[in-house]
Amino acid sequence: MADLESTADFAGEPDGFERLWTPHRMVYIQGDRPDPDAGHGCPFCAAPGKSDEEGLVVHRGEHCYVVMNLFPYNPGHVLVCPYRHVPLYVDLTDEETAEFTLLTKQAVRALEAASAPMGFNLGMNQGAVAGAGVAAHLHQHVVPRWGGDSNFLPIVARTKAVPMLLEDVRARLAAHWPA
Repeated sequence: MADLESTADFAGEPDGFERLWTPHRMVYIQGDRPDPDAGHGCPFCAAPGKSDEEGLVVHRGEHCYVVMNLFPYNPGHVLVCPYRHVPLYVDLTDEETAEFTLLTKQAVRALEAASAPMGFNLGMNQGAVAGAGVAAHLHQHVVPRWGGDSNFLPIVARTKAVPMLLEDVRARLAAHWPA
């Protein structure tokens, strides 16, 4: 009987790479995207209606809140979101813009206290063509970075190894949120 795991049984030249299968990512890849109307499948409209633990909400403000990214680049990858369902930064009111900025700064401070990253990526992708996975509801990424946090997995296997559970990171960040 042939060894089903051997690449020698398949057409083409073996490339020498091992495969790390991540079928759980198909939920994200094939998932429905929210439509432009508030509440219709929008995860950023749904999260604030749940408990902090269930919705992975780290902090709630008056106009905006901070939530864990379900598909993080690194442990502690959070999203700053307005409660209001708007697609673009320019759609925010002045009050929302001020709190959006404040919560971004507080997220950086909480991450510094909770996990001592060496740097951060901050940013927004506005519109599907710009890379927004949820283009209908504005959100800003705050991604902590450490020296050596990149390895071959994202390049070769399009997979990210994340060493902490979202629930554990959420609890740690909430405990370190600036007062």
